[in-house]
Amino acid sequence: MKDQDDIYHVQRILAGNTASFAYLVNRHKDMAFTIAFKIVRNREDAEEIAQDAFVKAYQSLRSFKGESKFSTWLYRIVYNAAISHTRRHRFEFTVLDEAMTGNITEDEIFGSLDVMDPEERSQLVTAAVDKLLPEESALVSLFYMEDNSIEDISQITGLSVSNVKVRLHRIRRKLYDSLQPKMAGTEMAQMM
Repeated sequence: MKDQDDIYHVQRILAGNTASFAYLVNRHKDMAFTIAFKIVRNREDAEEIAQDAFVKAYQSLRSFKGESKFSTWLYRIVYNAAISHTRRHRFEFTVLDEAMTGNITEDEIFGSLDVMDPEERSQLVTAAVDKLLPEESALVSLFYMEDNSIEDISQITGLSVSNVKVRLHRIRRKLYDSLQPKMAGTEMAQMM
């Protein structure tokens, strides 16, 4: 239904009713900002990137073919703008070594988190996500916060479907590895 609303408003804009663009901006502004912020990690830059992406989307609306959801098309514009901004500013981030993540199953990851107090779990997960690389943080936001499918994320990021799956799996392992020492401390405290 929401996708049909977007298409309806896109068609109205293309027919000359530019006021319909306000609907699309209001509907997608929060996630556009979130994607940009997860990548650039600066509120002002994220706001500027999101605004610029909406301007670019409006100017390029005739090139939207409807082969994907409007949100997927828009979020790809935001994602690419944020990645370009990051590359221009050459931020340096600490990368977790692949050897640090080991072979951890998703059941181990989620099982360990289930034993924690919900508020404490939320704080720990948020802190761990903030330590991810910007592109990884954006993938987590797209998948878990916006509930985009793997295929939609593939279209937004330009990564292959299998690459998105692999990256999400590695991100979950990194998060688990980052959270494991804290979770072990929580489990010990609960046992006492």
